[in-house]
Amino acid sequence: MADQQQHGATADDTRRRFLKTSLVLSAASVTLGRFSLAEAASPEPLSERYPDPLVQVLDESFLKYRIFNASIEKLGTGMRWLEGPVWFGDGRYLLVSDIPNNRIMRWDEVTGSLSVFRDSSNYSNGLCRDRQGRLLICEGSTTTHEGRRITRMEYDGRITVLADQFEGKRFNSPNDIAVKRDDSIWFTDPPFQADSNYEGHKVQTELPHGVYRIDGKTGAVTRVIDNLAGPNGLCFSPDEKTLYVVEGRAKPNRLVWAYVVNDDGTLGERRKHIEGVNYGALDGIKCDEDGNLWCGWGSPGVPEAKPEELDGVMVFNPAGKAIGHIRLPERCPNLCFGGLNGNRLFMASSHSLYSLYVNTRGAIYL
Repeated sequence: MADQQQHGATADDTRRRFLKTSLVLSAASVTLGRFSLAEAASPEPLSERYPDPLVQVLDESFLKYRIFNASIEKLGTGMRWLEGPVWFGDGRYLLVSDIPNNRIMRWDEVTGSLSVFRDSSNYSNGLCRDRQGRLLICEGSTTTHEGRRITRMEYDGRITVLADQFEGKRFNSPNDIAVKRDDSIWFTDPPFQADSNYEGHKVQTELPHGVYRIDGKTGAVTRVIDNLAGPNGLCFSPDEKTLYVVEGRAKPNRLVWAYVVNDDGTLGERRKHIEGVNYGALDGIKCDEDGNLWCGWGSPGVPEAKPEELDGVMVFNPAGKAIGHIRLPERCPNLCFGGLNGNRLFMASSHSLYSLYVNTRGAIYL
């Protein structure tokens, strides 16, 4: 999933246009659902100690990224399952999907308030921004006429459908999403939200588990991967020559695959990059500017796993070695970088939203 750092390099005129219309977009969110402003609150540190004992150094190289006097902070709670956070630096707010509640939440950095940005979001999952700053949404479940599609929220709040089928068949439940510098949009399509009526509606799926690419110029949709069991989180390396994809239903352990990205938008050879041994449940992933992978982590739910030892974020260096573990009191499905300088890690967890200042930024920060 791409975060706000990927969109700082848009043209100046587009940037100015977006800034001028940000108030329109905020106003549009009121019409899209209930916008009940929560009482402003200060971030709540999970530990009063420095360095934070919950930020665990697994390898000495992680000390470069740990800030001695920065704590994990709880920003808000009361959700059911958070996914797909995306940072809007021009408005200083974060959007995040609360899937079972069928809504997108908005956390404001200035006031610390948490509110509903869009209700009835078609059980949105992954979120990101395109190169023009517009919100891209994985709508993970179907209603009578909507959902199971990739959409874009325009500057005035209107919704444009970018893709809702492939070869005449409906998508399963679009999950995570990323954007490249060439404006192409990449997303995963597992069946996760089609399996029950909790995160949407139980439906009969029509397509194999896949990863898709929407061409940035023509809008043509191609399937680039069709042989993974439950493709989940995805992101690009800083040079965009590697695509990382989580295989969420790999056996016996979840995996992260690294694919060579060809100039024509196809994928080349792949290699196994990370294996979630000892019951580690990989989910959403983001790459930092040094090529490290920051991975949502937790228990897969099997009786043998110990959630209290797993939940949080695991950090792996470019060689796939675990170097850090940010421990949280609940499983972390997804994360993104943001904040004024791009060095604030936002962690969308089961019921709550957390953050931690770190000494790095997202893979692309311009």
